[in-house]
Formats: sequence, structure tokens, C-alpha cells
Amino acid sequence: MMRFGVIRFHGSNCDRDCYHVVDRVLQQPVYWIEQNQKDLAGVDVVLIPGGFSYGDYLRAGAIAARTPVMDAVREFAERGGLVLGICNGFQILCEAGLLPGALMVNASLRFACHFAHVRVEAVDTPFTWALSPGAVLRIPIAHHQGNFQPDVTPFQGRVLFRYCDAEGHIVPAANPNGSWEAVAGIANGRGNVVGMMPHPERCSEAVLGATDGVGIFRSLLCWWEEVGGYDV
Repeated sequence: MMRFGVIRFHGSNCDRDCYHVVDRVLQQPVYWIEQNQKDLAGVDVVLIPGGFSYGDYLRAGAIAARTPVMDAVREFAERGGLVLGICNGFQILCEAGLLPGALMVNASLRFACHFAHVRVEAVDTPFTWALSPGAVLRIPIAHHQGNFQPDVTPFQGRVLFRYCDAEGHIVPAANPNGSWEAVAGIANGRGNVVGMMPHPERCSEAVLGATDGVGIFRSLLCWWEEVGGYDV
């Protein structure tokens, strides 16, 4: 069994979605982690959910990134622990310095909320272990600040997902927010911390009309069974 922890920030609204996927779809142990918690002992992977968090009016993720739990997440990641930030969670990871770059306001200046296609660019991380290179996933997005821009050149992270059309072509029309190089998700150099703007938890059951997202969560289980620990 793989033990998951889902962080709850004040004001977040997608934490229950992540909890549901782990509990009901993956059928793995899952625990709530509060924003003032300073100890992550007992979990193997931390999920930082999407939605919103208190203080986003200042800058998305800016306040959440400075809560006590993020110090614990930083120590957890330094030990090789697995961390996945989704949407607002991606913004929080960048604000906390755990991922390189920043999420800016969408190029359209509008909130984007629809299904998007993303192409799998790398399959050698725990989060993409069970996916196929070049596979096209149909996953919903819902964000106003999803325009990823690197902090330095050359980019210091790893690109895991790029926005594409239904055939897998990287074209401007398929980029919903103006992200650099059509980035939809990245990892740190070690591959144990990942942030992505699309919401895989919202398309992990047939009842939701799509199941492409569950492959990202199942990748973690496959990697855990095959590698057997934090060998990243």
C-alpha cells in the first residue's frame, strides 16, 4: 500500500476531489494534512490540491507557500519524498521555490475552464511511470494564472507535459494560457516534485466522462511496486 497525504489550505476547494480519487478509485490509505502541520511522518506522497487558497488575491499561492506545512513539504522533498501540486498546488510549489519558474496571468487575461489535450514528454518519473511517451491525454483545466514562464534560461527543470491538439501536435491554438514552450506540467531535476495545471483528479472516473487523469495517479502505484521506495 502507498500512503497519501492531501494538504488542506484555508479556502482550498479541490482537496476533497484528490482525497476521493485516492480513497475510492486507487483504494489506498489517505490522510488529511493541515496547513499548520509541521510533520509529514507516515505518508509516502503528498498531494497539494488545485482550486484556490487563502491569500490568492495577493498572488496565487504566495501566502500558502509560507505556511508551516510547506517547510515540512520542503524537508520531505529533500529526502526524496514524492510531491504533486495540481493547478493552485503548482503555483504554491513555484512560490515555495520547490519548482523553478512562475505562473503568470493567462495571455488571454481570461479564466480558462475546459478540456485540454496534453502530450506526455517523459515517462521516467514516478508520476508518468505507467504512461506512454508521446501519449495524448484529455484533461480539464480551470485557471486564471496558468501561464508558465521559466525563471532562468536554460530551464532548470524537466518538462513532463505540453499542451497539444488532439493529434499530439504542439501548436499555438492548443496552448490555453500562453505558457512558455506550451508547458502544462514540469518536474524538478530529481523528478520527485511535480506541478501541473490540468486537473487529473477531475477525469479519473468514467462517471465524470473521462478517465485519462487516473493514469497519473496509477503511475505512482506502479513505480512504488517496481522501485519500492524513494530511489529517484
